[in-house]
Amino acid sequence: MQPRVLPTDPHDKLGVRRVINVAGNMTSLGASIAKPEVIEAVADILPHFVEIDDLQRRASQAIAKATGAEAGCVTACASAGVSISVAGAMTGANLAAIEALPDTAGLRDTVIVQLGHLCHYSAPIDQAVRLTGARLRTIGSVNEARPDQLAAALDENVAAMLFVVSHQTMQHGQIPLSECVRICRTANVPVIVDAAAEMDLSGFLSDGADIAIYSAHKALGGMTGGIVAGKTPLVRAAYLQNAGIGRGMKVGKEGIAGTIAALDAWAKRDRDAEWAAQQHTLTLWREAVAPYNAIKTQLVDDPTDNPIQRLRLAFQGDSNAAATFAARLAQGDPPVIVRDEFLDRNCFELDPCNLHPGEAEIVAERLQQEAESAGEAGAGGQTLTELRQASLARRLAWPD
Repeated sequence: MQPRVLPTDPHDKLGVRRVINVAGNMTSLGASIAKPEVIEAVADILPHFVEIDDLQRRASQAIAKATGAEAGCVTACASAGVSISVAGAMTGANLAAIEALPDTAGLRDTVIVQLGHLCHYSAPIDQAVRLTGARLRTIGSVNEARPDQLAAALDENVAAMLFVVSHQTMQHGQIPLSECVRICRTANVPVIVDAAAEMDLSGFLSDGADIAIYSAHKALGGMTGGIVAGKTPLVRAAYLQNAGIGRGMKVGKEGIAGTIAALDAWAKRDRDAEWAAQQHTLTLWREAVAPYNAIKTQLVDDPTDNPIQRLRLAFQGDSNAAATFAARLAQGDPPVIVRDEFLDRNCFELDPCNLHPGEAEIVAERLQQEAESAGEAGAGGQTLTELRQASLARRLAWPD
């Protein structure tokens, strides 16, 4: 049983493993499958010179059309988008201030964030703020933030509020975006929304956000890049960070052209067909593990309301069963990488959105194989803590 090998499959040439991604749009796995229109646009522009400012103007038009923003720009990634947007909120279009960062002397340099929004996406989100020189001010507790706390935090030093939309944030007890916008308006403080993996390209701006930041290479299926969309003065100030700390976050001609193509393709995608394909795959996987009493399945909606359902596999009995099962899937042939953020609850999820033809069936077969092996072997294997420690040790030993 082997995964479908695409005509331009580079794995053997590069000496890396082929993997099947049922984890979702994860940066650690290459984020997503680039759309054909993106690949064509990148190939077209790579042999040519282009004035980047002019290409970014074209990107601004495409971003505005797709999101309803006044303007937009492309940067290295969504995390870079957070940094340059925060920097722009502090400096405006003042080139001297831009070149002085991370020295924020004389600037409004405080960024407000709800404590429940301080997530870790293989890096702490607060670091994307702090590397600009900005000071972070949290409000509330991890499971509760209130409007009065936000209002009290808005003093003369506040440059912006960062609002994070992610499955990794606390999903209850937080101040909703519309209320954050209403309160911040009273102090003339812009609201920056980090919506990196979100598929709603217009809703956050419609709800009053001044800036919305997206990944170009996750749901959109573009090149690695970030999209900054919003009000013209703030987008301009963010873009001008390319003359300062944004220089190390720059994006090339291929990333800009690829993002334009991804946005154009996004408007033409058949959402109904994509949903139907998801449901077919989820049913296939659910039926594959149905005979195994130790595995309970549940369809779960995306926590931030993206039009995605995933299959959750919850394991009975041995508390290490989910972690062991996931590890065996990842180590097998072919490797299948699952969405593993709930292993401490003895479950994991399968995401159907990033598959090549034939891979859904391979995943179903791997699930059956590992379920049978687990039943024969009984309890045992490494604990979740041991598996995580081993993973961390491998990372710290890189590149050996």
